[in-house]
Amino acid sequence: MLAKLSTRPGLRRCALAATAALTLMGAGLPSLAAHGGADADDPLDLSRFHDQKVVWSACRGDGMPKDLQCAKVTVPLDYAHPGRATLDLAIARYRATGHKRGSVVLDFGGPGGAGVPELAHSGKEFMDLTDGYDVVAFDPRGVGRSSPVSCGNGQQSALASLDDDTALADPQALLPRLKKAAAVCAEHSGPVLPHIGTVDAARDLDVIRQALGDKKLNYLGFSYGSRLGAVYAAQFPGKVGRMVLDGVDTLTEPLTEQGLAGARGQQMALDDFVGWCVKDIACPLGRDPRMGREGVVRLVRSLDENPLPTDFGADFTGQDLVGAIGQGLYSRELWPLLERALAQLIEGGDASGVLGFAGGGIALPLPFPLRSPGAGPSPGALVDAEDVPPDNLPAALMAINCADDPDRPTARQVTADLRRLRAAYDKASPVFGRYRLTEVLMCYGRPKGTDFIRDEVKDLRTPRMLLVGTRGDPATPYRWTVETAKRLGPSAVVLDNRSEGHTGYGTSKCVHRKVDDFLLYGSLPPSGSSCGADDDAD
Repeated sequence: MLAKLSTRPGLRRCALAATAALTLMGAGLPSLAAHGGADADDPLDLSRFHDQKVVWSACRGDGMPKDLQCAKVTVPLDYAHPGRATLDLAIARYRATGHKRGSVVLDFGGPGGAGVPELAHSGKEFMDLTDGYDVVAFDPRGVGRSSPVSCGNGQQSALASLDDDTALADPQALLPRLKKAAAVCAEHSGPVLPHIGTVDAARDLDVIRQALGDKKLNYLGFSYGSRLGAVYAAQFPGKVGRMVLDGVDTLTEPLTEQGLAGARGQQMALDDFVGWCVKDIACPLGRDPRMGREGVVRLVRSLDENPLPTDFGADFTGQDLVGAIGQGLYSRELWPLLERALAQLIEGGDASGVLGFAGGGIALPLPFPLRSPGAGPSPGALVDAEDVPPDNLPAALMAINCADDPDRPTARQVTADLRRLRAAYDKASPVFGRYRLTEVLMCYGRPKGTDFIRDEVKDLRTPRMLLVGTRGDPATPYRWTVETAKRLGPSAVVLDNRSEGHTGYGTSKCVHRKVDDFLLYGSLPPSGSSCGADDDAD
């Protein structure tokens, strides 16, 4: 899933972009998880992982809610060899306040979003679910405190390479830079990198389920989290409980098409933002929508040509601004903050406001100090929160997206198609096109990803599950909800959220109520039902 990162007060849905980084460390025997593997046919002895007991304690760290508990769950590094190395996954929960019927596990998206800090930040949105469940979130492998991957500054050189003067004039010169970036990711990430991806994460999810003592997995996945939920359902159909997928990902479109869809969606959201902004006398983009849109394009180009220095040791470029704007567009609640941040930048040359959006981990190259090169973390015990690399989110995004994608263009295809792709992406969005295309190219030179998702995640025989699609979603187009529901089969029930923004649970009272009713009471809305923009059900 490309570029589905969203943040809004109370609930961030991550998913921004990229792809990549299984690299040279993937040599050797392939992981069994790369080929799926249903639970009924699993010949491996995972009993020591399934039988572990979770030991909960107060969460450490500044700002952690007092009623949030933290723990760890241990999983195999390589499911093909579960008797060898292991790694710990960070998990957290709010305990059930009513009659407990088990747990509901959340995934906030990404890929690359850390669940523990997000649950700490937005837990109030899920308190109704504690009437029946422990509400649980986790940092997936390679993410957050769970053996985090990093690319150091390897992304910077590759991302800076895609400009008109070099990449389009001599695309062959771009390829070595992409390979070098992959090697740097491997150097910084350590042995977990070849074993990252949604199929492995789904197997981890089943270990978490059993460690929590639940016979079935009750699950609420946002954005990329819908991909994880669908893959889990394909691998463990007999273990699916009540499952909700909100902001539904595509399971079939290649990354190039995902990137185009993302560019179009974000351009649509930008146009809406500009139309809203110019009605305000304080809008720094003027009073005319067309002039405002053109002004954003000029601002991005100006910063690419003359980046602003920052206090973080790296300049703030136009592409950093694109990432920051993309972050601010995923929810109307953030638009006033984005307007003020742009005013600071345009009127005073002050990038601190937009850096606040980029600080969510989405702007690439990152305006953060990066740790020095090294062998990367050895998988195993959890790292401390302060030791999570600042580029972990985009690095994990790249690693997981590439691990999930079986398409790898050859050097000839890249050089032959680059000019055509650049034109298509620029047409989709003069602001986000280059940014999105660069994300797609970051998979070049990485090992081929799994074909399990595209080939096997379909025609599921599971209990009925609820899929929520939002009509004005800039990251996961509504058609993906319809297409994925058809692909998953009769068990998928679609709720049509006739509103805007990325995902519906945190912004629509109607969606929120229907999701809670299903998870708590098993009450599914009728097929074809909808929620209106005014939060009233049809």
